[in-house]
Amino acid sequence: MGSIRRRLTFAALLAFPTTAMADICAIRTPDWDGTQTSAWTELLNSLQSPATLFLIITTALVIRLRSQWGGLAVVVGWSGLIAILMANSNYWDGGTKGCIGSPSLFFGLVGALCIGVVLYTAPLSQKPKF
Repeated sequence: MGSIRRRLTFAALLAFPTTAMADICAIRTPDWDGTQTSAWTELLNSLQSPATLFLIITTALVIRLRSQWGGLAVVVGWSGLIAILMANSNYWDGGTKGCIGSPSLFFGLVGALCIGVVLYTAPLSQKPKF
C-alpha cells in the first residue's frame, strides 16, 4: 500500500503549477495588450484554430451529404476537441490572468452544433404500411 501512496503523492506534486505554465499568455496570445478578454473574443479566437476550422469544414460536408456515420465521426471529433481543451491546465491558467476569456460560449456553440448534426443526420422515419 505504501508504494501506491508514494506514486499518488508524486503525481499530485506534478499537478501543481510550475514556471512552465507561467507564460501561457505570451505563448497563446502574443499580441495581448493587458486588457481583460471577453467570452466573445475567446469564441472568435477558438473558432480560428486549425482543428476547429477542420471540424467546421467536415461538419458542413457531413450536413451536405447527410451521412449518419459522418455525423457520428464529427460529433466524436468535436467531443475530443472539447476534452482536450478541458484537460489542458494551461488553458484555464490563462483565464486567471485575463489573457484568455471564458470558453463557455464556444462550448455551448459546439454542443448546439453537435445536437443539430445528430438530429439532422438521423434516419427519416418511414410511415408503416398497413
